[in-house]
Amino acid sequence: MMNARQRKLPAWRAGIAFAGVSGLLIGMTACAAPDSSGTDEGEEITLTVSVFTDFGYSEEMIAEFEAENPGITVVQDQAATGGGAAERDNILTKLAAGSGLADVVAISNDWMPQMLQYPDKFVDLTSDDVDGRWLDWVAGAATDAEGRLIGYGTDIGPQAICYRTDLFAEAGLPTDREEVAALLEGDWDHYFGIGEDFFAETGVAWFDAPIVTYNSLIGQIDYAYEDADGTVVAATNPETKNAFFTAIEASLATGADLKEFSDDWYAGMASGAFATIACPSWMLGMVEGNAPDTTTWDVANVFPEGGGNWGGSYLTVPTQSPHPEEAKELAAWLTAPEQQVQAFQNIGAFPSQVDAYSDPVLIDYANEYFNGAPTGTIFSDRASATDISTTKGPNNFAIAQILEAGVTRAAIDRSQTAEEAWEQVVSELESANLN
Repeated sequence: MMNARQRKLPAWRAGIAFAGVSGLLIGMTACAAPDSSGTDEGEEITLTVSVFTDFGYSEEMIAEFEAENPGITVVQDQAATGGGAAERDNILTKLAAGSGLADVVAISNDWMPQMLQYPDKFVDLTSDDVDGRWLDWVAGAATDAEGRLIGYGTDIGPQAICYRTDLFAEAGLPTDREEVAALLEGDWDHYFGIGEDFFAETGVAWFDAPIVTYNSLIGQIDYAYEDADGTVVAATNPETKNAFFTAIEASLATGADLKEFSDDWYAGMASGAFATIACPSWMLGMVEGNAPDTTTWDVANVFPEGGGNWGGSYLTVPTQSPHPEEAKELAAWLTAPEQQVQAFQNIGAFPSQVDAYSDPVLIDYANEYFNGAPTGTIFSDRASATDISTTKGPNNFAIAQILEAGVTRAAIDRSQTAEEAWEQVVSELESANLN
């Protein structure tokens, strides 16, 4: 996620290789939680919150929590442009060291399966006060085999289509968002087919980055990388292979050969380098933050194949926090329905809290930057249309890196054909010994 009013932030330095971090963690005994009996009367404490990009926790929200909790100061640390390897490895390194982490640490849903392998390093957040707050699959993905909840869900990423009305008009396509939704209704072949006509008419790329499209395709496949028992199936699942080749072939035909989260990708949002983006709700903040003066972005209530989810995060409390009880309260407050709705207003992060969906503030919200698009309703509809959440196993992140690197070689670097890139993917998955 990224602040709708903020440019991209510099990436953290990469941590040590994951293999080394994993070995270090596995070889360690669990760090015991520091003793904490709550804040003594008159004691002043500081709670730190570490997030990757902006989670929508504005200064006003932090000030509200501080006002409700005298004696507590909250310091928020934002870093990087997305939940990538550097952020994950940094967390794993500090978990292994037993120190250095914030009191509240944001975890990408892509890393959560790995973190669940070390539940003793996180405070159990289970509580009657929060039972039933989240969509079942959101809470389930952060619950270990013993029933311990190690993460409070922040947002999810239901997907719509963001589009440039000026580029659509240039190609003779409708620009009204309801007409665009009707135009794009259908499957991926239909979406790419319209893109071929658009590209032939304008010479402008139909969509933005190969990996964005690839992740959107993968987000509609259950057990894309690992089976229910943890068996790696990425190389043998025909749907996964089809997503790989589809993303590459479509990108070579009508896509922009841009690296996601790169300077050129961000610049393209402002310059008109592409006409559409497969747009999870958090993408709205990225578009506005990097194209603040562009007035022609809009959002259509539609997505190929109906619905999909890309993204989502959690707030955790490492046991190394010197104030675990206060940190747990802060994490619960930040992920409560009211604060999730506020974060949606701030950056487009769509709530994972069930009660938020009946909040009139969410339902009636219109995004001024996207020409008044009723994004509260749009993403509520898109969330309802999403009938699958990609099941992730402990090797999800490592497998995704291998597959995405293959897409990059074929669709961006163009150093390999799609077939050659796939052969290397299969070889790397076999040599990684992930099963």
